[in-house]
Amino acid sequence: MAVRATMSRFPMDPDAQEGSGLPWGVTVTPFATKDENGNSPVYGSDGHLLPRCENCWAYFNTYCELEQWAWNCSLCGTLNGLTSEAITRYSQPQSCAEMMSSFIDLELPVEGSEGEAMQARPVYVAAIDLSSSEEFLELIKSSLLAALEALGPGALFGLATFSHKIGLYDVQGPVPVVKNVFVPADSDASLPIELEDVMPLLSFLAPVETCKDRIASALETLKPTTSWERTSAAGQGLDGILLGGRGFGVAMEALFNYLGSEYGSTFALARVFAFLSGPPDYGAGQLDTRRYGEQYASKGEDADRALLPEQTPFYKDLAAVAVQAGVCVDIFAVTNEYTDLASLKFLSIESGGSLFLYSNTDDSTLPQDMYRMLSRPYAFGCILRLRTSSEFRPGNSYGHFFPDPQYENVQHIICCDSYVTYAYDFDFANTTGFSRHTSEPPMLQIAFQYTVVVPPDELSTPGSVSASRPKHCLKRRLRIRTLQYLSAQNSSELYDSVDPEVVLSVLVHKVILASLEQGVREGRMLLHDWLVILIAQYNDAYKLLQYRNGSSTTAHVDVAFSQCPQLQPLPRLVFALLRNPLLRFHEEGVHPDYRIYLQCLFSALEPSSLHRAVYPVLTSYSTPEKQAYPRHSLSRAALITSGSPIFFLDAFTTLIVFYSSTADPILPYPPPHDCLLRTTINKLKQERSITPKLLFIRGGQDDATAFENYLIEEQDVEGSGLTSVMGFVSFLEDITRSVLEYMK
Repeated sequence: MAVRATMSRFPMDPDAQEGSGLPWGVTVTPFATKDENGNSPVYGSDGHLLPRCENCWAYFNTYCELEQWAWNCSLCGTLNGLTSEAITRYSQPQSCAEMMSSFIDLELPVEGSEGEAMQARPVYVAAIDLSSSEEFLELIKSSLLAALEALGPGALFGLATFSHKIGLYDVQGPVPVVKNVFVPADSDASLPIELEDVMPLLSFLAPVETCKDRIASALETLKPTTSWERTSAAGQGLDGILLGGRGFGVAMEALFNYLGSEYGSTFALARVFAFLSGPPDYGAGQLDTRRYGEQYASKGEDADRALLPEQTPFYKDLAAVAVQAGVCVDIFAVTNEYTDLASLKFLSIESGGSLFLYSNTDDSTLPQDMYRMLSRPYAFGCILRLRTSSEFRPGNSYGHFFPDPQYENVQHIICCDSYVTYAYDFDFANTTGFSRHTSEPPMLQIAFQYTVVVPPDELSTPGSVSASRPKHCLKRRLRIRTLQYLSAQNSSELYDSVDPEVVLSVLVHKVILASLEQGVREGRMLLHDWLVILIAQYNDAYKLLQYRNGSSTTAHVDVAFSQCPQLQPLPRLVFALLRNPLLRFHEEGVHPDYRIYLQCLFSALEPSSLHRAVYPVLTSYSTPEKQAYPRHSLSRAALITSGSPIFFLDAFTTLIVFYSSTADPILPYPPPHDCLLRTTINKLKQERSITPKLLFIRGGQDDATAFENYLIEEQDVEGSGLTSVMGFVSFLEDITRSVLEYMK
């Protein structure tokens, strides 16, 4: 569990927090195997016996004062009694995890009988859009073949298709059998028959280890529904225009109800992979994509704002059905037409899944992403709880979870891997804040309860041969991290403790929220104003504002944070974020679905990855074997002045190796497989949550546009104000003017 704070020294009181101009909060990556410093938790058992505070319900931890019969809670100071069992246990401190470390992972007893606990098998269902093209289906086939290789023994796999009808495949016999049920065309009608009556669920879910070849041959039989079939089913539309045939909403609802009957007996979590080639346009849940063409007709409304909210609550409601049925949905959209991901996204993010968007089938990384996603461990049925010491409290929480309807600061996460990150910001509980002279520093405790499926090979004892087939087992665990912080005595201590990557994370969450509620323009203004206020507060704190000739118009403002290295990256990060498609306008060519995809991606990334996605890392090499300089600013000037022949750019979703036009022709191109540069690239690809695209470009010979687009710091277009494209230097001049205006 990695926890990073926007500042490692907390503000002393509400005035210090307000005066700093900085967001105060933390990012939490609960299922990360190590903490932010690379330390692993201490593992233990009997998590249900861990003592808890009678007042604030915090867990006993190494920061608590332990007496003979009692302990003081490190969060609220309450004195709690100990049971005789706990007294005995704590008399031998080396025997229990909670006495050895403030980062622990304890096993909990699984509820229900032992038999039930052993029955949980991982279930995966692929739902494939047949209202598509041959190229789309070829890509999906290769992706699912990659997925089958990643699935462990004991997993069950189901294959379903959807168009104007839903197809269910039984691959357990010698020949794959498909049974179809037609989707009613009306937008408020449901299926006339339950899927269980079309095919029993246990015929549909096939064991992967015995049926892999048959699943592969069933995939080979998939063909796009011909336009003739679709026309006859959907009926001709007005004036002979073909009404579509992509009954996605009905198919999803029927699948969830189908799987839900076995939730808790056959499986503990089912994952549905939904492959879409365009918008749902048939039956219940169909989306009207005309709003994409009509957005400018909305008389004076922000065009970007018109496409950000969902047009129907259908998929948000459907996500709740999925959660009740124990289903997590991953949506893979392979399309460049408007699909209204703003409406569809809830189905994935609220059920614990991911949303992927690929603009075409040619260079899609879908097979690699599928394999990667399924080969890494994941936790499910998770509950995340954040507690603080009494002087402060959690404010907003951000990320892909749903809040508990009853308890504050409790989040439920359906499914979570080791990369997924959440963010919180803090408020003071009173006006006094942290006392200067108290011995109780600010405390934070994060409890994460989760379940993992343990494969049979990890359970069996050597030498024991089970007569029955191996079974998966559920393990319920409780991971707790207790952290102690210091409070800053003055503003320079506060500024020196800032972590700019975490500040960026919290800002991105706030800006996404603002743009969803009030439009992209509002999100941009919020970011711009935040930077202006921060610079003004910093200049004020360090008494840097110098008025020349007594006039404020010629005052010198330190916009580069020259007194504080920790703040220096922030203007560049804000500039890059304003240049990011997340906050660019539709008229600049940003597709609304791509914006939604970025919102979903960015709001789950841990701070270092988000930093790369917003402001890519540019490194130079003198040869493929020798790094020249670890970090350059993203400008053409930096390339020219460095004089290095090879540049490597890491933009998180894309990696680019660029050979400058002046590079010595004897340098090997592309870089050889065993060189330092290649090793670096391979390591980055392995550590990443998604598969980055890798491009090799030779300056002067290949089209270098892809690389040059990332060099954002030059001024390309004359212009003033926020909406035009302006370089970093003129951006700082604009910020300086705004700061002076603000400080008048």
